[in-house]
Amino acid sequence: QVQLVESGGGLVQAGGSLRLSCAASGRAFSPYYAMGWFRQAPGKEREFVAGINWSGSTDYADSVKGRFTISRDHAKNTMYLQMNSLEPEDTAVYHCAADKGTSASLGAPRKRIDYWGQGTQVTVSS
Repeated sequence: QVQLVESGGGLVQAGGSLRLSCAASGRAFSPYYAMGWFRQAPGKEREFVAGINWSGSTDYADSVKGRFTISRDHAKNTMYLQMNSLEPEDTAVYHCAADKGTSASLGAPRKRIDYWGQGTQVTVSS
Protein backbone atom coordinates (compact mmCIF):
# COMPACT_ATOMS: atom_id res chain seq x y z
CA GLN A 1 0.00 0.00 0.00
CA VAL A 2 0.86 3.68 -0.06
CA GLN A 3 0.66 6.06 2.88
CA LEU A 4 0.59 9.82 2.42
CA VAL A 5 1.03 12.06 5.46
CA GLU A 6 0.56 15.82 5.22
CA SER A 7 2.02 18.43 7.54
CA GLY A 8 2.57 22.16 7.69
CA GLY A 9 -0.97 23.47 7.87
CA GLY A 10 -2.02 26.14 10.33
CA LEU A 11 -3.47 29.60 10.83
CA VAL A 12 -1.98 32.54 8.95
CA GLN A 13 -3.01 36.10 8.18
CA ALA A 14 -3.93 37.16 4.68
CA GLY A 15 -0.80 37.92 2.68
CA GLY A 16 1.24 35.40 4.64
CA SER A 17 2.90 32.16 3.61
CA LEU A 18 2.85 28.49 4.53
CA ARG A 19 4.66 25.43 3.24
CA LEU A 20 2.88 22.10 3.20
CA SER A 21 4.71 18.78 3.07
CA CYS A 22 3.51 15.33 2.03
CA ALA A 23 5.63 12.33 2.99
CA ALA A 24 4.99 9.18 0.97
CA SER A 25 5.78 5.69 2.18
CA GLY A 26 4.83 2.08 1.60
CA ARG A 27 6.16 -0.72 -0.54
CA ALA A 28 3.79 0.13 -3.37
CA PHE A 29 4.96 3.72 -3.73
CA SER A 30 7.03 4.58 -6.78
CA PRO A 31 8.92 7.80 -7.52
CA TYR A 32 7.40 7.59 -11.01
CA TYR A 33 3.95 8.32 -9.59
CA ALA A 34 2.52 11.75 -10.18
CA MET A 35 1.65 13.64 -7.02
CA GLY A 36 -0.45 16.63 -6.24
CA TRP A 37 -2.55 18.72 -3.91
CA PHE A 38 -6.29 19.12 -3.70
CA ARG A 39 -8.32 21.18 -1.25
CA GLN A 40 -11.83 21.17 0.12
CA ALA A 41 -13.48 24.14 1.78
CA PRO A 42 -16.57 23.77 3.99
CA GLY A 43 -19.66 23.22 1.90
CA LYS A 44 -17.69 22.96 -1.34
CA GLU A 45 -16.46 20.13 -3.52
CA ARG A 46 -12.84 19.07 -3.46
CA GLU A 47 -10.82 20.93 -6.09
CA PHE A 48 -7.47 20.48 -7.75
CA VAL A 49 -4.70 22.85 -6.63
CA ALA A 50 -1.41 21.65 -8.17
CA GLY A 51 0.26 18.56 -9.60
CA ILE A 52 3.78 17.39 -10.39
CA ASN A 53 5.03 14.36 -12.28
CA TRP A 54 8.18 12.32 -11.74
CA SER A 55 10.29 14.52 -14.01
CA GLY A 56 9.17 17.78 -12.43
CA SER A 57 6.53 18.95 -14.90
CA THR A 58 3.84 20.88 -13.08
CA ASP A 59 0.24 21.97 -13.42
CA TYR A 60 -1.71 24.53 -11.39
CA ALA A 61 -5.26 25.66 -10.92
CA ASP A 62 -5.78 29.16 -12.28
CA SER A 63 -6.70 30.43 -8.82
CA VAL A 64 -3.22 29.69 -7.42
CA LYS A 65 -0.94 30.37 -10.39
CA GLY A 66 1.81 32.81 -9.46
CA ARG A 67 1.20 32.33 -5.73
CA PHE A 68 1.75 28.60 -5.08
CA THR A 69 4.72 26.45 -6.07
CA ILE A 70 4.75 22.67 -6.04
CA SER A 71 7.96 20.65 -5.80
CA ARG A 72 9.19 17.21 -4.79
CA ASP A 73 12.30 15.60 -3.39
CA HIS A 74 12.70 12.06 -4.70
CA ALA A 75 15.43 11.22 -2.20
CA LYS A 76 12.99 11.92 0.64
CA ASN A 77 9.82 10.73 -1.10
CA THR A 78 8.36 14.07 -0.11
CA MET A 79 6.31 16.66 -1.98
CA TYR A 80 5.91 20.30 -1.01
CA LEU A 81 3.51 23.14 -1.65
CA GLN A 82 4.87 26.61 -1.02
CA MET A 83 1.91 28.95 -0.62
CA ASN A 84 2.53 32.71 -0.77
CA SER A 85 0.19 35.71 -0.76
CA LEU A 86 -2.47 33.63 0.93
CA GLU A 87 -6.06 34.81 0.77
CA PRO A 88 -9.07 33.95 2.98
CA GLU A 89 -10.44 32.06 -0.05
CA ASP A 90 -7.53 29.63 0.30
CA THR A 91 -8.95 28.38 3.60
CA ALA A 92 -9.57 24.63 3.25
CA VAL A 93 -8.39 21.18 4.16
CA TYR A 94 -5.49 20.38 1.84
CA HIS A 95 -5.09 16.78 0.74
CA CYS A 96 -2.05 15.12 -0.74
CA ALA A 97 -2.62 12.78 -3.67
CA ALA A 98 -0.54 10.22 -5.54
CA ASP A 99 -1.41 8.70 -8.89
CA LYS A 100 0.07 5.86 -10.89
CA GLY A 101 -0.12 7.93 -14.06
CA THR A 102 2.62 10.10 -15.51
CA SER A 103 0.71 13.34 -16.03
CA ALA A 104 0.87 16.27 -13.63
CA SER A 105 -2.69 17.22 -14.61
CA LEU A 106 -4.36 15.42 -11.74
CA GLY A 107 -7.34 17.73 -12.04
CA ALA A 108 -8.28 16.51 -15.51
CA PRO A 109 -11.98 15.65 -15.98
CA ARG A 110 -12.95 12.14 -14.87
CA LYS A 111 -9.46 11.60 -13.45
CA ARG A 112 -9.48 9.06 -10.61
CA ILE A 113 -6.75 9.40 -8.00
CA ASP A 114 -5.16 6.23 -6.65
CA TYR A 115 -4.08 7.35 -3.17
CA TRP A 116 -5.11 10.11 -0.76
CA GLY A 117 -3.76 11.58 2.43
CA GLN A 118 -5.92 12.51 5.41
CA GLY A 119 -5.46 16.24 4.94
CA THR A 120 -4.14 19.24 6.82
CA GLN A 121 -6.13 22.35 7.70
CA VAL A 122 -5.10 25.72 6.31
CA THR A 123 -6.92 28.75 7.69
CA VAL A 124 -6.28 32.25 6.35
CA SER A 125 -7.67 35.11 8.40
CA SER A 126 -8.58 38.48 6.92
